[in-house]
Amino acid sequence: MKTASFGAVNRAAAGAAGASSGGKTVMITGVSKGLGRALALELAKRGHTIIGCSRAQDKLNSLQSELSSDHNNHHLLLIADVRSNSSVEELARAVIEKKGVPDIIVNNAGTINRNNKIWEVPEEEFDAVIDTNVKGIANVLRHFIPLMLPKKQGIIVNFSSGWGRSGAALVAPYCASKWAVEGLTRSVAKELPDGMAVIALNPGVIHTEMLQSCFGTSASIYQAPDACVMKFSEAVMMLKEKHMVAPLSL
Repeated sequence: MKTASFGAVNRAAAGAAGASSGGKTVMITGVSKGLGRALALELAKRGHTIIGCSRAQDKLNSLQSELSSDHNNHHLLLIADVRSNSSVEELARAVIEKKGVPDIIVNNAGTINRNNKIWEVPEEEFDAVIDTNVKGIANVLRHFIPLMLPKKQGIIVNFSSGWGRSGAALVAPYCASKWAVEGLTRSVAKELPDGMAVIALNPGVIHTEMLQSCFGTSASIYQAPDACVMKFSEAVMMLKEKHMVAPLSL
């Protein structure tokens, strides 16, 4: 599978990025922790408006306090469960009513199974991975793409993984879900009109709670979300419809 690198997109988009420096409205799922939280804080510092959702009200409250520390109260954080179609439907209604259509959507919400051979993974754990990582993205696409279609504008970034382009023992449900994200994204990209784009993005190996669940203490050798978020933010904000020719890796 052909993939594009951040460096290639960076070089191709440098001129366009300079010409389009206005603030964007960016919606991030799973915004309350990990890379989603770090991305929200970084993009807010750059002058963009953040719409975020999570299932954890206490973590949303904490993030809201940080986002509002510059006395800017235009961000919107909402409780939503991407696994639930009705919850995402309600999220879409609230977003369109309060903030309008997002310019960029980052489908960041995700989970992973505990390390186990596939025949030892409980049914409910397998379902949780698929429901979050695959159906969660599908629910967002189902309810937000129709909002973007009238103006034929919008970029959607679906988080993939290196394990969505390879395989690994003990995390078969997670690998399967990320392979599904890659296929779903490439197919939806063929359905969108000119002016819109959807891309699968592999953010690289990052020290998050999910990585700790797989690697244990070895996860600490990898970069933390705060350490890589600047590069990631630049990549997301440089994406243009004409650059969506292949999955992207950072």
